[in-house]
Amino acid sequence: MRRVVIVDDHAMFRAGVRAEIAGRVEVLAEAEDVDTAVAAVLQHRPEVVLLDVHLPGGGGAEVMRRAAPRCPETRFLALSVSDAAEDVIGTIRGGARGYVTKTITGPELVDAIERVATGDAVFSPRLAGFVLDAFAGTIEVAQVDEDLDRLTEREREVMRLIARGYAYKEVASELFISVKTVETHVSSVLRKLQLSSRHELTRWATDRRLL
Repeated sequence: MRRVVIVDDHAMFRAGVRAEIAGRVEVLAEAEDVDTAVAAVLQHRPEVVLLDVHLPGGGGAEVMRRAAPRCPETRFLALSVSDAAEDVIGTIRGGARGYVTKTITGPELVDAIERVATGDAVFSPRLAGFVLDAFAGTIEVAQVDEDLDRLTEREREVMRLIARGYAYKEVASELFISVKTVETHVSSVLRKLQLSSRHELTRWATDRRLL
């Protein structure tokens, strides 16, 4: 069995992943933020790290920056709720060998782990296009990053879900936060981006290929 470390700041999600791959992949450890992730990778030296993009302490890219040079045999597979172009491209630039979304099934994830462990690059179908577009120069990543610098990582997550038409209650369930917290984040996003409605937010996100 392939040996992995699961990195995600939501305990319920980590438990779900562990249950989905049980018996087919050995989970050596779990981590919830950048510091615990780096420590787990250095201690256990897994074949593959299942890595969330947005983490307390600097995000998945920071985990790779700190751990990868000291564990060259370990490969990183992003497993994220986000399918936004700048997250995909930034994570691949940071050193990940693949990027799949959390809608992936258990058997598909086991297959992705196996492929990444053997050196393949693995992407959810829609996400592969982002990478190709970035290398072709059709996505202005620098401009997207500049716009998003105004938002915190959690605000970015809320922004994308709201722009896709999720109700506040659905966003709260997806991100394991309260409805009141969602409302606070939405107000902050609209203020920082100088937008006045969810409709404008959807158009803003669509123009930047963030959906």
